[in-house]
Amino acid sequence: MIIHGLQKMTLVDYPGKVAAILFTGSCNFRCPFCQNASLVLDPSSEPVVAEEEIFSYLRKRKGMLDGVVVTGGEPTVHSDLLEYMARIKDIGYSVKLDTNGYRPDVLKKAVDGGYADYVAMDIKNSLDSYPRTAGLPHIFTSLIKESISYLMEGHVPYEFRTTVVHELHSAEDFEKIGEMCAGCDNYFLQSYSDRGDIINPVFTTPSPEEMETYIKILRKTIKSVLLRDR
Repeated sequence: MIIHGLQKMTLVDYPGKVAAILFTGSCNFRCPFCQNASLVLDPSSEPVVAEEEIFSYLRKRKGMLDGVVVTGGEPTVHSDLLEYMARIKDIGYSVKLDTNGYRPDVLKKAVDGGYADYVAMDIKNSLDSYPRTAGLPHIFTSLIKESISYLMEGHVPYEFRTTVVHELHSAEDFEKIGEMCAGCDNYFLQSYSDRGDIINPVFTTPSPEEMETYIKILRKTIKSVLLRDR
């Protein structure tokens, strides 16, 4: 698997772990507010981190790092994802998988096979609003619902999270999200900000009042709803 970025340490991206982050390229969504535009649209133009550099670093940092986050892009579009995660596990690391949930078949294999120890799934929006938020003319929302249902069965520790964009999200959307994810373990909201490599930089950050409204809506059906800084 080609890795286009290595963040050598994070204290916030893997709950309870000191971790490294690996960034894959390519994605099956085209979220217009995505902050990794080049990784999504033209990964071949991005630098590549040599495989030996990555695994040499992970071996040397064993004991100082606890985990590895595999993110993107969208990791589940890669046919060798599970093999790559297995190699990380063999060194002795806990692995967190970040995913948009559009490949429930791969998600299930990663969890059931013991490759993923924690999963963070992006909930882009209410199902009605998924196409415009994911940047595609049509979305098979049944795949999103399948991934949500699978994670909520408790096979692995998980979280759901939404990047909130002023122009793309509404109170009505979060009422529907709250119904769809009612009773889930952990839900995080994070405010969109116009920084990084944006696919379509025309959006604005939601106000603190908007964010507080959405948190209150979700807390009607979800016990743990928190605001996370990006």
